[in-house]
Amino acid sequence: EAAHKEGNPSKLIKTVGEIREDLNPHPAGQKTLNAPKNDKLTGVQHKYSETVLVFPAAAQTCHAYCTYCFRWAQFIGNDELRFAQKEAQSLFDYLEEHKEVSDILMTGGDPMIMRTKSLAQYLEPFTDPTFLPHVKNLRIGTRSLTFWPQRFTTDADADECIELLRRVREEGGRHIAIMAHLGHDRELSTQKFKDAVNRIQKEAFATIRSQSPVMQGINDDAEVWARKWRLEVQMGIIPYYMFMARDTGAQAYFNVPLVRAQKLYNDALRNCSG
Repeated sequence: EAAHKEGNPSKLIKTVGEIREDLNPHPAGQKTLNAPKNDKLTGVQHKYSETVLVFPAAAQTCHAYCTYCFRWAQFIGNDELRFAQKEAQSLFDYLEEHKEVSDILMTGGDPMIMRTKSLAQYLEPFTDPTFLPHVKNLRIGTRSLTFWPQRFTTDADADECIELLRRVREEGGRHIAIMAHLGHDRELSTQKFKDAVNRIQKEAFATIRSQSPVMQGINDDAEVWARKWRLEVQMGIIPYYMFMARDTGAQAYFNVPLVRAQKLYNDALRNCSG
């Protein structure tokens, strides 16, 4: 606020940069410990032995800029902080050398921001069962189901998107999952959301899994989680992850203590059947 009041744009930018650096943009050494030492792999993390994350450059915006997003460093216009993979071939070359990898997670940002033509650069090769056959599972992390469900229903290339997902599943023989960020039961309430879910499941034959952080003041309520899980199960969505706030960004504001989150989780679980 003080830098803004001074009216000096260069000082304001410098001050903002210092504040952002204090917000720990890449916790746990993400930029150094998980990133392959390859100049072409600017948007890849080999996170676990069997799992590779890819951040397509065209996907590094989002349908929803959540204040608590732990990927906030992707969105601030600083290329030094950003993961962004400019093309798919170098990723495929890397996977060819790493037969231990069975899972690819497309993340961002939001990969479903991309038009189907761009998405196909990463997914279409997997419609061939002989292409990188050790890669069995493809996951796409997205906020689109609630913030832009039209991506799967009425967008100009929605049909092509559904067909691409179907081909990866049916022709390529891969498991393909939409990892939907669903943080509250209200997000499941619209007809557009239900239409998108229905189409993904019945036409693309893809699995939908739900995940969300537990956030103070937003969903730190066992009944919210119980309602959300019950609705998801009724719709054929698999409740998958409850995340804790990561040590980055506005973590101190949104964080729920682990002991409280565990109690919340157990209380919610007791109110669900099966």
